[in-house]
Amino acid sequence: MAVYTPGQVVEETGFSLDTLRYYERIGLLEPVGRNAAGQRRFSEEDVSWLGMIRCLRDTGMPIAEMLRFAQLVRQGEHTIEDRIALLEEHDRKVEEQIADLRQKQGAIQRKIQYYKDVRTMRDMLPEQAS
Repeated sequence: MAVYTPGQVVEETGFSLDTLRYYERIGLLEPVGRNAAGQRRFSEEDVSWLGMIRCLRDTGMPIAEMLRFAQLVRQGEHTIEDRIALLEEHDRKVEEQIADLRQKQGAIQRKIQYYKDVRTMRDMLPEQAS
């Protein structure tokens, strides 16, 4: 079983050391193991879990919901239905965000085309004598 130093976990997950400590302090990350010298050593499970947390965070899930999800996972198999419900609700919100971004992207693309059309029209006009 591989173990990871905090620096390796930072590189692997993109979280800062402060964020890793914060997640451990609030209970989003289980207490991290330590070696004989007291240095943190992360397991493959820790890194995998942080990957899921990264996904949830990057898609806008609030910390409170991530904590609820973590709590459900730790409570065991009998919480699978609740986990599904929580993730389905988050997925619905992500779909709404994507639709909103697509609309905004459409507005940006229309503005780009407008400016290209203006440029084309400008280029077609004869030079005005000064």
